[in-house]
Amino acid sequence: MDVAVVGAGPAGAWAAYTLARRGARVTIFDPSHPREKPCGGGITGRALDLVNGAAAEASGAARESGETGARGWPSIAIRCARFIDSRNGQSAVVPMDDGALVVASRAAFDLALLAAAERAGADRVAARVTDVSLEASGVVVDTTRGRHRAAFLIGADGANSLVRRRLSRAFRLDQLSVATGFFARDTTSDEIVIEMVSDPPGYIWSFPRPDHLAVGICAQADGGAGVDALRARSLVWIRDTRIAVDARLDSYAWPIPSLAARDFETLAPAGPRWCVVGDAAGLVDPITREGIYFAVASGAWAAEALAGSRPDREYTARVLDDAVPELACAARLKSGFFRPAFSGLMMQALQQSKAVRAVMADLVAGRQSYRALRRRLLATFEWRLAARALLTARSSRLAP
Repeated sequence: MDVAVVGAGPAGAWAAYTLARRGARVTIFDPSHPREKPCGGGITGRALDLVNGAAAEASGAARESGETGARGWPSIAIRCARFIDSRNGQSAVVPMDDGALVVASRAAFDLALLAAAERAGADRVAARVTDVSLEASGVVVDTTRGRHRAAFLIGADGANSLVRRRLSRAFRLDQLSVATGFFARDTTSDEIVIEMVSDPPGYIWSFPRPDHLAVGICAQADGGAGVDALRARSLVWIRDTRIAVDARLDSYAWPIPSLAARDFETLAPAGPRWCVVGDAAGLVDPITREGIYFAVASGAWAAEALAGSRPDREYTARVLDDAVPELACAARLKSGFFRPAFSGLMMQALQQSKAVRAVMADLVAGRQSYRALRRRLLATFEWRLAARALLTARSSRLAP
């Protein structure tokens, strides 16, 4: 089968790698990957586990770039997550297990996966896709370097997906978050720093990369605060926390899908001869906005579905079974997570309870599901405080 993949980020590269390993003829279209991407760049242990099959290829690509780190590409192994309340001068440190979370150079990580796909037999065309359309027997991909035909199309082209816009519908403003902030050059760390904020609801972070910090704020795109206001907020936070003293700051902004529970209930990530994966499908944690795990997972699911007689139906079923229940649960909890009542209780629980810190460490690392979160918190010795915090989040959430 001939498969066209639009986008060479983790979702597209992993779909191409999996398909090429299965003998498909794969062409990846992308004019700019690999590139350094904004936002945090945290890669959970479970996401890294999914790409173990390409470990040798990844290591080879990293050696070509002159740097190595966790699993072969430049990265920082995170020692702890520090949650802060800068207004009240409070903080709580959550230790992280080795390998639970790394922050990678996205240029190097994406290069590793793309190189693995090419070594498996996929072809890459460094061209921008200008249009896609369906024919009776397949798909047409128009690019700045000509026209390409294939039997199936995978859209892995992110939140602004052209494939999604042409074959389904674009994300609405209320289905997007804006992540904006600064790369603080020539300084780094081995801890992530997170502060939850209520106005606008979201969080501010500092994630260390091998040669800089990625510092920013993430909030719903329809929340009333524009990019300039959000970026100014992150700049004040950098100065108040002294997280990047004297560092050179380069600004960035990036859209991230952030769906509500009702959106996941009506998710339609595929149709005859096409599907969307990763961010293009909206498969992003609505609370943390982490998307790399579901990017590589959905890329593999799409490749596996193409072995069946109705790949669109099989892929949709896999997404609805393996991704939607967890993401929809996170969406129902999201608004409560960023309310001051919950944030205060969470800070108290993290300061007082080793067991609650362990739960939070697993949540940050992607090992703790939202669906089982309340049950695990209730199993701790501090169950009254933990349950009160979670119930506060549940009772204050917006209607799904």
